[in-house]
Amino acid sequence: MRIFITGASGCIGHYLVETLIQNTDHELFLMMRNPDKLKVPTDQRPGIKLLKGDMRDVSQFADLLKTMDTAILVATSWGDPQESYEINVEKTLEIMSLLSSERCQQVIYFSTASILDTDNTPLKAAGEIGTDYVRTKYICHEKMRDLAIFPRITTVFPTLVFGGSDTKPYSHISGGLGEVAKYIGIIRFLSADGSLHYIHAQDIAEVVRHLVNNPPGPNESKEIVIGNPAKTADEVVSEISAYLGKKQYFQIPLSVGLAKAIIKIFNIQMADWDRFCMDYRHFTYQNAVTPSSFGLTDSYPTVPDVFRSAGVVPKR
Repeated sequence: MRIFITGASGCIGHYLVETLIQNTDHELFLMMRNPDKLKVPTDQRPGIKLLKGDMRDVSQFADLLKTMDTAILVATSWGDPQESYEINVEKTLEIMSLLSSERCQQVIYFSTASILDTDNTPLKAAGEIGTDYVRTKYICHEKMRDLAIFPRITTVFPTLVFGGSDTKPYSHISGGLGEVAKYIGIIRFLSADGSLHYIHAQDIAEVVRHLVNNPPGPNESKEIVIGNPAKTADEVVSEISAYLGKKQYFQIPLSVGLAKAIIKIFNIQMADWDRFCMDYRHFTYQNAVTPSSFGLTDSYPTVPDVFRSAGVVPKR
């Protein structure tokens, strides 16, 4: 199988490329702006080709894209509004339109669970007041319905992503786990109303590897939320506290009303999306999957697991 991959040099991309190199014989075409950022050895076997190119110039690979059996679109922009729209919407749709709807068997497109409501339908607020990243992911999700390749698109919606190591870039969340550990002495005594899913990039890679070899059938959903079972905010804090050896003697409830009062008193500037998230609070979804959903092994199923993966260990 010939597979075109964008975003290989990012956190998820590193785990995905490593998994596909080590566990498949597929021919991989890795498009990256800076191939030097990819730390996964690409000489482990034949069939790995590095393509130096910016998403803005993806048309240079138009002829190559027509020969692909699968495309995995991970690349995204967290930048300013213009760049986010150009990369996350225009150029992502351009890649999809350049694929052959006759030859290409599957496009695995990375969106984000942030654009979904609790029933897994598009969350209107994400498209109206979301951050540049969230809003453009919402727009792309809606626009790709008009493409000829749309029946072949499998959209994955990762929840909160952990991951990273000495040889792989850290996700935005994993990069902050050290700070969480630093302040757990205070955090453990606070209680907040909220729920969330989380997933490690290694487990995302395993799910995608399965999807590459086993595209969803005609009667199966082509929109897949990837995440461990939802946990409440208090459960997460309790598990972190226990892992770091910090006892919880009591918890002080932090109400939304109190939080809003603090914001007003100290004149804290918040975007509309931040305020929406404060009121929404329960970012949970239906039928979230992990590798074990497909008979595979979950590498990082617990909160302590993701802390250990980031090198955050209890002090002795």
